Amino acid sequence: MTAEDCTPRLALEHTPQGLCATLYGRWTAADLADPAQWAATQQALQPAQQPAHWDLRNLERLDHVGAQVLWNAWGRAWPAHVLTEAGQLATLKRVARFSVPPPKHHRMSVWRAFLKLGEWLYSIEGHAVGAVRLLGQLFLDLLKLLRSPHTGPWRDISGHMYRIGATALPITALVGFLIGVVLAYLMSQQLRQFGANAFIVNILGISLIRELGPVLAAILIAGRSGSSIAAQIGVMRVTEELDAMRVMGIPRGYRLVMPRALAMALAMPLITVWTTVAALLGGMLAADVVLGLTPAYFIEAMPKAVQLGNLWLALSKSVVFGLLIALIGCHFGLRVQPNTQSLGKGTTAAVVTSITMVILVDALFAVVFKSVGV
Repeated sequence: MTAEDCTPRLALEHTPQGLCATLYGRWTAADLADPAQWAATQQALQPAQQPAHWDLRNLERLDHVGAQVLWNAWGRAWPAHVLTEAGQLATLKRVARFSVPPPKHHRMSVWRAFLKLGEWLYSIEGHAVGAVRLLGQLFLDLLKLLRSPHTGPWRDISGHMYRIGATALPITALVGFLIGVVLAYLMSQQLRQFGANAFIVNILGISLIRELGPVLAAILIAGRSGSSIAAQIGVMRVTEELDAMRVMGIPRGYRLVMPRALAMALAMPLITVWTTVAALLGGMLAADVVLGLTPAYFIEAMPKAVQLGNLWLALSKSVVFGLLIALIGCHFGLRVQPNTQSLGKGTTAAVVTSITMVILVDALFAVVFKSVGV
């Protein structure tokens, strides 16, 4: 059989009973997937040319995709006369039984845009109320921990610190080192033109210690650990462990949220220092190769170029970043519905919101503390 014989096609013939459409070739998914054949088939099945008689007995093959194409062309109703084989008729009946009308397309009117805006604002209000409630519960749980520290979940806190902090050290060091190398190479090209090679210590020191180190570490931890927190708590929702905790009277905030928030707040400054040191090391090595500034000069000039206030500002920001990432991850994890689709959405929303909030809070720190350390 030639390729032309397999091509899905339609021929209109005038018979004594009226206009009859005779189908030939293979009306299958593989043959209809060809854009040229699909366009020709759709052109032949235009509603204006629909006859009342259809003859499918000359078809080489008909699968469910081909039957669906025909059923749609018939307007989801049987024509007046259809001549088919038994297998073709069974396929068409299955398609007719399980086909549903396509969803109606709604034009975006002013009223619908207004309703969309209201729905979005209502969602934002729900998240804001939930975040305030979570923050207040964290404050009460911290007071409870201070009153009776011997009953605190210290093992949970240490475990989360290990997973959030210790296991993230390799990737944060690698990314920080590469960022330092890239920055040093880019700056050296500009500084060399003005004979200001020595100022690379000032620029790298201020930019990495004050801004890039904390932000880079926070973004990496938000993508790595923020998503993990949301997924862990979301899975507990899917497996009904959260419901079991409520039935047994175990406080979710004290056992789930507070350990993660404390661990993140304690681990983030350490990760920031680690990432910043790795970035400075990369910049120092690149400056030695490109500009001939030795590591000994770099280390000697760094304390003179960067004031101590920048380091305290970076550590303070890191604590806030850590708390934000942990609370956002817990917030979206607790809002997960008991299905896998909601779990994926919650995890994605936690990462996106965490990174956005880190950048917003960093900009707020830059404005409020613009006179600190410079």
